[in-house]
Amino acid sequence: MITIDGSLGEGGGQVLRTALSLALCTGQPFVIERIRAGRPKPGLARQHLTCVEAATAVGGARVEGAELGSQRLAFKPGAVRYGDYKFAIGTAGSTTLVLQTVLPALLLADGPSTLTLSGGTHNPLAPPFEFLQLAFAPALRAMGASLDLQLVRHGFAPAGGGCITATVGPSKLQPIHLHERMPTGLPRARAVLAGLSPSIGERELTLVRRRLDLHAEQLRVEPVASHGPGNMLLIEFPGSPCSEVVGVPGERNVSAEQVAERACAAASRFLAANVPIGEHLADQLLLPLALAGGGSFRTVEPSLHTKTNAQVIERFLPVRFDFTAEGTASLVRVVPRQPL
Repeated sequence: MITIDGSLGEGGGQVLRTALSLALCTGQPFVIERIRAGRPKPGLARQHLTCVEAATAVGGARVEGAELGSQRLAFKPGAVRYGDYKFAIGTAGSTTLVLQTVLPALLLADGPSTLTLSGGTHNPLAPPFEFLQLAFAPALRAMGASLDLQLVRHGFAPAGGGCITATVGPSKLQPIHLHERMPTGLPRARAVLAGLSPSIGERELTLVRRRLDLHAEQLRVEPVASHGPGNMLLIEFPGSPCSEVVGVPGERNVSAEQVAERACAAASRFLAANVPIGEHLADQLLLPLALAGGGSFRTVEPSLHTKTNAQVIERFLPVRFDFTAEGTASLVRVVPRQPL
């Protein structure tokens, strides 16, 4: 039984999600204590509980402590079962994070699966759908994954009401090595708006255009339907085999210019490092590369979130992660551990 301290590193929900994913993939049970100890409201929130419920359904698991606010969870997986699944978070909790929890196990399953997830699709502190569609999924397909994603309906916090679907086929993941950035087109920026004035998006894009030296044809205000109002500023850098996507949500009492400044700061950091993999994709590639048994990529300086994720993965799989600084960039390598 693997015991995990949920306050490890940045102490957020990623520790739990990674443990759930790898328990399903490896069949190893675990106990996690002090769940989300680094957050203002520790313990399982609604979206984390949905991750547990989804992993329990996919893996036929036995669970103790699966309730709102719980800071301790025991999880004993059974056999992973492919099939058709529907999970409703019931709030604006992130559908993309629930998807990422069960996706690795379903990729390794013996048959195809479909997932329908309802809740938030464009959330603070979670990857927006476009990040999965344009960055994460293409990187996985380059590793051999069979994966198709669809955005059915936008869902912004706090109303939620969004929906995404995933079609997953049996896959054998292979290591990849992504060291050089290979652009396939010009950068573009979108201001996605639901129930808000187009002027908000226009102000965001005006600042993006000035900061990143873009042209009018690279910018778009995109009105969408949603159960509640919302805004997400997206900056995409098309590339092969995957793009980089910066997503910053609009928030109450935060000006359009502040949203755009945050997005431009992240975009400028990515461009200055001249790497193929951005900060958030670096975090999310660790687990599939570890399952593949190796691989490497160059990225910006890894965040505490990424290094925490690496520590959890090393508890389940016979790999180690090497992080080597290269000026403003970093080389990340997944190395098989030698048996004792």
